[in-house]
Amino acid sequence: MGPIGKLKLGQNPMATATIAAVVILMNFIVIASAADVPKLEIFPSQKVQRKAVGQAMILTCRPNVPSPNLVADLQWKDNMNNTILPKPTGRNPPMFTEYMTGTESLALIINHLSVEMEGKYYCTASYATNEILETSVTVKTYVGITWTNAPENQNPILGEDYVVRCEVKADPNPTIDWLRDGDQIRTGEKYVVETNGLLIRNVQESDDGIYTCRAAVLETGELVERTIRVEVYSRPAITYLPTTLEATEGKPFSANCTATGKPVPEIFWIKDATQQNVATADRFQVNPLTGVLNINSVTQDDYGTYTCIAKNDAGVVDQKTKLNVLITPSIHFLYNVTGDSQKEIALTCRAKGRPAPEITFSRWGSDDEYAAGVQVDDERITLEQHFDEEKGESSGTLRIARAQRSDDGLYQCKARNTGGTAYATGHITVQFPPDFSHMKDLPPVFSWEERKVNLTCLAMSIPNATIEWRWNGKPLKDLNDKNLQIVGTGPRSDLIVHPVARQYYSVYKCVATNILGTSQIDIQLKEARVPEPVPAAEPKQLTATSITFDIRSPPVEFGMPITAFTVQYKEAINPDWSTAMNRSWSPDSPYIVEGLKPQTMYHFRFAARNQVGLGMWGVNTQQSTPKRSAPEEPKPLHSPVQNDIEEPVVVSPYSDHFELRWSVPADNGEPIDFYQVKYCPGVKMAGTWHELENQCQSVEVADSTSYEMSRLAGNTYYRIELRAHNIIGFSSPASVIMKTTRGIDVIQMAERQVLSSASIVGIAVGGVLLLLFIVDLLCCVTINMGVMASMCRRTKRSPSEIDEEAKLGSGQLVKEPPPSPLPLPPPVKLGGSPMVSPSDEKQPLQTPTESIKQNSTVEFDGKFVHSRSGEIIGKNSAV
Repeated sequence: MGPIGKLKLGQNPMATATIAAVVILMNFIVIASAADVPKLEIFPSQKVQRKAVGQAMILTCRPNVPSPNLVADLQWKDNMNNTILPKPTGRNPPMFTEYMTGTESLALIINHLSVEMEGKYYCTASYATNEILETSVTVKTYVGITWTNAPENQNPILGEDYVVRCEVKADPNPTIDWLRDGDQIRTGEKYVVETNGLLIRNVQESDDGIYTCRAAVLETGELVERTIRVEVYSRPAITYLPTTLEATEGKPFSANCTATGKPVPEIFWIKDATQQNVATADRFQVNPLTGVLNINSVTQDDYGTYTCIAKNDAGVVDQKTKLNVLITPSIHFLYNVTGDSQKEIALTCRAKGRPAPEITFSRWGSDDEYAAGVQVDDERITLEQHFDEEKGESSGTLRIARAQRSDDGLYQCKARNTGGTAYATGHITVQFPPDFSHMKDLPPVFSWEERKVNLTCLAMSIPNATIEWRWNGKPLKDLNDKNLQIVGTGPRSDLIVHPVARQYYSVYKCVATNILGTSQIDIQLKEARVPEPVPAAEPKQLTATSITFDIRSPPVEFGMPITAFTVQYKEAINPDWSTAMNRSWSPDSPYIVEGLKPQTMYHFRFAARNQVGLGMWGVNTQQSTPKRSAPEEPKPLHSPVQNDIEEPVVVSPYSDHFELRWSVPADNGEPIDFYQVKYCPGVKMAGTWHELENQCQSVEVADSTSYEMSRLAGNTYYRIELRAHNIIGFSSPASVIMKTTRGIDVIQMAERQVLSSASIVGIAVGGVLLLLFIVDLLCCVTINMGVMASMCRRTKRSPSEIDEEAKLGSGQLVKEPPPSPLPLPPPVKLGGSPMVSPSDEKQPLQTPTESIKQNSTVEFDGKFVHSRSGEIIGKNSAV
């Protein structure tokens, strides 16, 4: 260091400033001298230029000299030291030079950089004719990141391993990594990062998503990302296709081939014999999405094997099926057969069809079919079946060993295959000898007073039987008896008997014969008589005005039932039965005598009636009626529909009202003038009824047997007491517990209908007829004229003409045809009139007709006929 360096700067500020000025001056001198040195400059100024292969680049060479006009021969030389020529006109070479407009710079232009262009390039020039200027730049190339196999949409297959492809090209070699949803994927059990992509093991639907393939070149700092959409596909799989299909000739047909896959597979049907896609054939339609195959009308040519193909972007699958064309069965042989009882009968049925139909039988009207082989429930019956598949024919034979009458009838043959069922009906006739088992339990035939009667004989047999009548061991046809007339000779025959003498009340034999045998039956004709006296009649219930009896029926003969019971009654102080009152009942009705006087002793006698007439009077009993009293307890006409623990409860269908209805009780001698209805709300606590006395209401109802309680509380219990009242007092109360429903009425009242015009006309006509009846009645009473007067005069006939109703106990029987034991055709018209036998002392009544008829009345209550005072008419009476 010189003297200047030895100065202590910190000690002399002036010296420090001087040294700095000297240094600045020396640097300026050096820079000025360097600017005067001629040279060439290349832009960009970096000595090494890095560019990606395929890119374009420009290098500019500019002289930096004091006198630019002294620069000559400015040019570029390539990496092979060859001079690069300027761009020729009309051509565009890979590399050329050209002067930059407005400058003295020479540019080297490379349109498409290649690896071969890598190297050192020189820019040269001469200056002032004797100085050579030269500079250089090194061009280095690299390959940029290029996606060579990285589709943006990739579709792995479900359940398989798949490599998500991402192949890149770069020089220097790039590094690859993967991202999913922004997170880096690393090699593991599920994913493996490979050089050519990302391996996904056992692909599942959850592997759908967006994946990012990222490529980086560390030397160049280049970083490029590729987004790849991964959608998992599944190979098609046929899920439904029967191995065989059956279609019926001449009918439409539909088959289904279903397949799954992603994307949804397209389905094709191919006929193997012709390799034709049936979607293009006549009569065929195929839905490629659902796989449904439709055939408008099946023919035999459609028989064969078909392949169902399901195809999507993930693969193809196929499956075969066989289409069988069915022929509907047809029955071509079935004939009626006839066989003898206890012998074998065979009914054969033959049919055609494809496949050969199965043949079975069933009885007409029954769905139960006979099974092949011996029948479990009847070993006599066997079904034999035979099949010929090649010809499409089959037969069935129903064999019945030891045939019985019950086997006779219609049989239905059923020929069945998968194409349908054919039906035909045949008849098996089982011949058997005559049989009278259906007549064994019939009652005898009755007649009386020489009435003609039919004795019917009907023989069951196949073939029909011939019938012969015998009496006392002799054929009737040989007797020539005019009182015995035969109508018909079989299989039904009627013997008309006119029993003019007691000998005709006998047993007649009917003999039936056919080719298989003979059978006979005895038919008895008996003389009918009036019933025996009634053995007992006990009072069962008494009121002041009525008595209910329990009548024991006398013994009856099979076939002659009791048709009515009759009672005759009078006051005990009256010794004359001719003025007695009469009443009749049918056997199935209650035996009630009404209209009696209270506290009065009555005599009663009873008789039974059948088709012949009224029997003798049997029981003669006395019974007095109780004194007048309060009415009997009325009976409410309501049935409990809900039961609580203590007693029945009647539920009203309404929440605010309830209609109480009751039947009229016996008045016990004094007419009922009103009913008292009392109802109180209340509750039950610990099994005890507690009424709200301050809320009780009581009303009297006259001339009605119903009362509607209104303004009731919903969901509330009411105790209702009902009493009947006459002049003597109140009856015992009838009690009802009623409960109203909750809230609004659950049952709406039907709208009251206005009378129709037809009803109004009917009422008007009824009123006119009633008026005419009243006028006629007045004419009859006052002047003995009119319709009623004429009817009254007709009743005054001679005693021989008086009918049986007026002649109680006269002993004369009513003549009417006796019933036949079997259903008969229209009755045979017979001549003559029945004979009237004189009365004897066994007649129940010996009173003049006029004395009985003067008090006669007839009543009908809708079910039974009741007669009083002189008339004895019962249900099913012979009158």
